[in-house]
Amino acid sequence: MTSSLVELTAGIVSSHAVGTEMSSDELIQEINRVFAALKKLETEGTALETASAPGAPALTMKKAFQNDQVGCLVCGKTGFKTLTRHLKQAHDLKPGQYRRQFNIPSSQSLTAKNKTAAKGKPAAVVAKPVKTAPVKPAKTAKAAKPVMPAKPAKPAKTAKPAKPAKPAKVKTPKAKA
Repeated sequence: MTSSLVELTAGIVSSHAVGTEMSSDELIQEINRVFAALKKLETEGTALETASAPGAPALTMKKAFQNDQVGCLVCGKTGFKTLTRHLKQAHDLKPGQYRRQFNIPSSQSLTAKNKTAAKGKPAAVVAKPVKTAPVKPAKTAKAAKPVMPAKPAKPAKTAKPAKPAKPAKVKTPKAKA
């Protein structure tokens, strides 16, 4: 692990030295500072990972399940409307596994309460029965009247040929005698 820290230190310091003029003493001090910082990060990172138990929730149940958002008990991220996609993508967990890990009852939804309520409203509107006027029974005929056969349709009239136009009369002025 130390060789990778040395390589990281060399990469960081060389990148810094390209843009900044440094004497050889400053360069050595920079290498020591960067190496110490990386070593500290490495040891604190593993200490933090071992300190947090894998089954301990990152949030309280009250903070995790709020009206407008849901938080993840595994990583502590909040702001979700629903947790199922986050659990699958970030933690490779199914909702049932998540519930068992944190003892979440099946009555507790993994979605924000507002989203659950909004989702149920349209179904409640559709489910209400519509009152209609009562249907009256059909009246029965007392005496059946004989049915008259339908009259045959008259043949369509054919159009008469158009009359030829009369020639227009031209008036000629009469001569006065």
